Amino acid sequence: QVQLVESGGGLVEPGGSLRISCTASGMIFIINGMSWYRQAPGKQRELVATITSGGTTNYRDFVKGRFTISRDNAKNTVYLQMNSLKPEDTAVYYCNRFPNELGYWGQGTQVTVSA
Repeated sequence: QVQLVESGGGLVEPGGSLRISCTASGMIFIINGMSWYRQAPGKQRELVATITSGGTTNYRDFVKGRFTISRDNAKNTVYLQMNSLKPEDTAVYYCNRFPNELGYWGQGTQVTVSA
C-alpha cells in the first residue's frame, strides 16, 4: 500500500518561510505526479499546488509567487517551499498523488502562521 508521510510544519511569524516535505513509499515515485493540499479549521480541503512526473508545476492563485513545489526523485520526496506566509495560510498540509489521487490521506503536517 502507498504511504505518504508529511513533515516539517511548525509555527512561523507572518512574512516568514517554511519548507514542508512529503515522502512516499509503496509506489514508483518517479512516474507519478504529486500534489499539495491544505485544510484550514472549519474549511474544506483545497488544492494548493501540483507537480507532474516531468517537473511541470501549477499553483492556485492564492499561493502564486509565494510557494514553490519541487521534487527529489532520489528521495521519493516532494517539497513545498512557503515564503511570505500569511495567517490565512494556517492549515494542515497534505500531499497526494496527482492526478490519480489516492483514496486516503497521510497524517498531514500543521502549519501555523501567527505573531
